[in-house]
Amino acid sequence: MRMILFSWLIMSVAVFLTAYLLPGVSVESFFAAIVVALVLGIINTFFKPILILLTFPITIVTLGLFSLVLNALLIMVTGAIVPDFTVENFWWALLFSVVLSLINGFLGKMRPKAQSPGPRAF
Repeated sequence: MRMILFSWLIMSVAVFLTAYLLPGVSVESFFAAIVVALVLGIINTFFKPILILLTFPITIVTLGLFSLVLNALLIMVTGAIVPDFTVENFWWALLFSVVLSLINGFLGKMRPKAQSPGPRAF
């Protein structure tokens, strides 16, 4: 549970930093970034696998580049859901998804490793 909360916090910081770096994307407050991270997490968990399965032939033909388009569309959906998060157009959403992935990957390196319970004594 602690790892999920820590990952959510890392994603929130990444959303806030990415919106700060890109002029075509705006997040009104850090609380809005937390909500954006939550909505993106829910969308990526429940809807993205279905969309990947449905668009698999297009992804194969484009050598995987269509997955970037899919990420941008999901970010635009998030912008439509969260009122304090705005994305100007598709190209800003595409750039936001790439920069967000890079920042999230960099910040994710600071994530603590999961502790294994260790050997059990009987």
